[in-house]
Amino acid sequence: MATLIVPEIVPSPIQDSETLKKAFQGWGTDKKAVIRVLGQRNAGQRKKITQAYQQLYNESIFDSLRSEISGDFLNAILLWTYDPPERDARLINDALKARKKGVKHLQVIVEVACASSPHHLMAVRQAYCSLFDCSVEEDIASNIQLPLRKFLVALVSSYRYDKEVVDMNVAKLEAAHLHESIKKKELDHNHVVWILGTRNFFQLRATFACYKQEYSSTIDQDILKCGNDDLQALLRITILCIESPEKHFAEVINSSVVGLGTDEDSLTRAIVTRAEVDMVKINEEYSRAYKESVVDAVIGDTSGDYKNFLLTLLGNQI
Repeated sequence: MATLIVPEIVPSPIQDSETLKKAFQGWGTDKKAVIRVLGQRNAGQRKKITQAYQQLYNESIFDSLRSEISGDFLNAILLWTYDPPERDARLINDALKARKKGVKHLQVIVEVACASSPHHLMAVRQAYCSLFDCSVEEDIASNIQLPLRKFLVALVSSYRYDKEVVDMNVAKLEAAHLHESIKKKELDHNHVVWILGTRNFFQLRATFACYKQEYSSTIDQDILKCGNDDLQALLRITILCIESPEKHFAEVINSSVVGLGTDEDSLTRAIVTRAEVDMVKINEEYSRAYKESVVDAVIGDTSGDYKNFLLTLLGNQI
């Protein structure tokens, strides 16, 4: 499902570190070499490179990158080089520290909690504590107001069962609970928060299917009728991330490139966080929905080393 391409013969972390050091030396940075090394290594290999680089040169590879590269290319390659749990912890922290904590920022928290495995979420929570000396739950509680606080804390606090276990009786019962709460426009009701925040993803998909069968509309459609506030928007993103992460990230990518200007932060986040996960599916969904590939979107809206790096993560050689 990943678009990342790793060479059949991969140099050792020491050799890769030496290549990067050489790329940083002299008057200009050999950015193609940086992309060729870091953009074609998986998470485990990148972690070993960062360790080897530190040991060889007594310097953080991240500091070297910051001194040699700038702009959107720097932001993208830093995010990519971080260990995935640390990367997501940093993304959540950035979202919580943003001056305007709207849905555009806070959906990052939903993505990490609902479009990742339970094991990854646990690793993100541990990384968050190590990096920021508090839990992600504490930071959400300190920075977000009710009712969003209640819902987001529930999402990041849960440890969902990750096996394909479904109880159809429970699905029917909880579909009824959800419908009742949505009908009353009580989107922060304990039933809604508890069901979406604790049930395994297979169980929730069965619950959503029961909802549609029983009430002749999707849960997403009914939530849409409840108004137009941030909680409603986050609930809809949550449901989409649970039902079909590839559709959600296809929408994120499309939203980042339509209209005047490009939302580089969203485009970077979507490609960097999913290139090793399900970018093939995202590209299929994107092509179906928008009649062009993600590669076409990147080529049309980005340029330079930033474009080349994103294309490399999408499986295109430079």
